[in-house]
Amino acid sequence: MEGDKPRIWVGSLVIDCADFAAMLKFWSDALHYVPKHPPTKGWVILKDPEGFGPNISLNQTTEGPLSDYRLHLDLYSNDPDSEVQRLVGLGAKVTRPPKAEEDFTTLADPDGNLFDVISAKRLKFGER
Repeated sequence: MEGDKPRIWVGSLVIDCADFAAMLKFWSDALHYVPKHPPTKGWVILKDPEGFGPNISLNQTTEGPLSDYRLHLDLYSNDPDSEVQRLVGLGAKVTRPPKAEEDFTTLADPDGNLFDVISAKRLKFGER
């Protein structure tokens, strides 16, 4: 851990979508972003090839637009367990703990907006 100090940062904005191919083309063209890895099963992380902007992730879903949950932040942390506890202490609520095979915890802010804390233990602060 860098300086033994837990750190947290915005790593990716996630957009749920129904038409994955159309959204992939739109956001790639709109932002001039490229896939970080090849798209798989309705999921892709788009990155700024210049390395300046945050990632935009597309997640295909059949839920359709939800009135209270269509876009959420992924906050990366090199100490996710501590950060989840710190955020809960600030007023967030855990809405979905991580499953054994997952690297994220879903929380809600005091107003009920959902976001994820992603384990980024192998990354330095600011890396995506």
